[in-house]
Amino acid sequence: EMDAALGAAKSERTEGRLGYRSGYYGRTLITRVGKLELRVPQDRQGQFSTQVFERYQRSEKALVSALAEMYIQGVSTRKVKQITEELCGHSFSASSISAIVKRLDDQLAQFASRTLEEAYPYLILDARYEKVRDCGAIRSRAVMIAIGIDWEGRRQVLAVELANRESASSWKDFILGLKQRGLKGVEMAVSDDHAGLKKALREALPEAVWQRCYVHFLRNALDHLPRKADDDCPRALRWIYERQDLA
Repeated sequence: EMDAALGAAKSERTEGRLGYRSGYYGRTLITRVGKLELRVPQDRQGQFSTQVFERYQRSEKALVSALAEMYIQGVSTRKVKQITEELCGHSFSASSISAIVKRLDDQLAQFASRTLEEAYPYLILDARYEKVRDCGAIRSRAVMIAIGIDWEGRRQVLAVELANRESASSWKDFILGLKQRGLKGVEMAVSDDHAGLKKALREALPEAVWQRCYVHFLRNALDHLPRKADDDCPRALRWIYERQDLA
């Protein structure tokens, strides 16, 4: 770039030269992943400007997005640090990586509190248990999930919330929170056979028909069978579910 700006290479004698080099100056570029010490070339007239900072900003955004994606996928900050050292040749501290991914909290809060504008005739509710750091200890917490299916057949995650445990009250609060955000038009709710969840659905969504989740039903059936029957029983149950009428 300097050659193009001056019209001549370093030490080149030419009538078309537009200026002369004047060494370098140091510049510290402070980024979200730490400080970078750069050597920026300059000319005597002070006309030369580099686009490296603009290009680096674009590269930095891509790097930050990659770090956030690794965090979402469950990669620990220590492993992320090792990966960046190997790929980029630069060490990013675990605290720097944690500061980067904190931006995700605001985005998640906006996603979790967004208004539900369209109707979702089908609602799928389920919970899974995850290990969560709570008050300095690792505890098992229920993660309640709601998935809505619109009239076009498109699925959308409506809510993901933590709860101490699955109970009728926690599920009821969860469903009422969905209704406050605009959930409407639910005609069928699908879930496992959890008694507290079924009770919450009856109280919070009395207009919706409840159906037991097919996958959970298969898992529950296998719990009552010896291992040697694991293949035959699911095949027979799937055959029954595929029938079009009771006969």
